[in-house]
Amino acid sequence: MSNHQINPFPKQFLILLFGGIAFIIMIAISTITIESGKAGVLYRTFGGGVDTVFYFDEGFHFVAPWNKVFIYEVRQQELFEKMSVLSANGLEIKLDASVWYQPIGSELGLLHKTRGENYLERVIQPSIRSATRSVVGRYTPEQIYSSKRDAIQAEIYEETKKILDNQHVQLNEVLVRDVTLPQTIKTAIENKLGQEQASLEYEFRLEKAAKEAERQRIEARGKSDANRILSESLNDKILKDKGIEATLELAKSPNSKVIVIGSGKDGLPLILGNN
Repeated sequence: MSNHQINPFPKQFLILLFGGIAFIIMIAISTITIESGKAGVLYRTFGGGVDTVFYFDEGFHFVAPWNKVFIYEVRQQELFEKMSVLSANGLEIKLDASVWYQPIGSELGLLHKTRGENYLERVIQPSIRSATRSVVGRYTPEQIYSSKRDAIQAEIYEETKKILDNQHVQLNEVLVRDVTLPQTIKTAIENKLGQEQASLEYEFRLEKAAKEAERQRIEARGKSDANRILSESLNDKILKDKGIEATLELAKSPNSKVIVIGSGKDGLPLILGNN
């Protein structure tokens, strides 16, 4: 009997096995899947660092194992900010705002290189806070409370957009959700607005009464003028003719049963009926 034992795993099989395992590991560390709504920035370890031109879009990609990929959310995102700012006369105003933003996909590499993954804290939050302080500082609490809210919202958006124009971030909208004034100021403004409203209602009633009086004066003057014109246009001849015409029409009536017995004043006949 031979002293050599049969090796159950030939050397070639072991080589293939380890080669397959190594290949699977290589594939696992050399591929990346970018989820929906995200994009990847490529960092070339031996090729100049961050690639500011190329970026990975959604889907499955091969990446050299010595390189790195940084994933960014590129869909619209929302930032909620609660701020305390000063009005034009130095009073504290509390303001709640929402900011809609997203990275610019074609500038994602530049954003990563110059601002980093925490660009929200480094760029967007300081921008919205600075713009809000600047805009609210132009208005009094009365203006903010009453009629300037939409204008303030639009101005904060414009101011923030100017700051973010060269920061590789796209600003979509700024929404002012709530404005809170000190209670004493709020009460004073409400009382003032109530008094102004009452004054406007009183002025309206006075104006309405004045217009009604003027209408009545015009109507009375019109009637007076009409009576005067009518009176001036009548003379004795016209009155006699009208009286004769009326008498003849009355005489034609079948129900009158008239009897002419004489003449009346100014020569007009008298007509007597059985009634």
